Amino acid sequence: MIPMATRPAAGRAVKSEKFGVPVWRVGKPDAVLAAEVQVARDALLSIAKSEHIGAHIAARSEGERVTTQLFECKLPGYAGWQWFAVLARVPRSKHATVSEVGLVASVDSVIAPEWLPWSERVRPEDEQLDESEAVTEGIDEPEA
Repeated sequence: MIPMATRPAAGRAVKSEKFGVPVWRVGKPDAVLAAEVQVARDALLSIAKSEHIGAHIAARSEGERVTTQLFECKLPGYAGWQWFAVLARVPRSKHATVSEVGLVASVDSVIAPEWLPWSERVRPEDEQLDESEAVTEGIDEPEA
């Protein structure tokens, strides 16, 4: 269960109090799972180096007996991103099971702009630059 979120618009962050967790899931996290910070950190070590995992940020409820532990990401180039580990447990158990680990964008993340096909990215001024470069290099223009 990856923490669901409304992604911020490309190039800018959208402030939201409950970013990363759907409103219907926000509630008090399971006490047993919320206490398992070290289990979550150990699980993250399977995909990241210890120096890239920062301080524990929060434990968020994802539903009954399912909690997401969030950690600061110190990976270069991922400012504002957060490591997550989803923990779950069966009824009447005190043992946490790691369901999923990964990296998720937060409201403060720098993310790439939305992708556009090449044909939509080329602007008239780009074509003018190509023509002027061809003239300076002495290359004949292709006939249309």
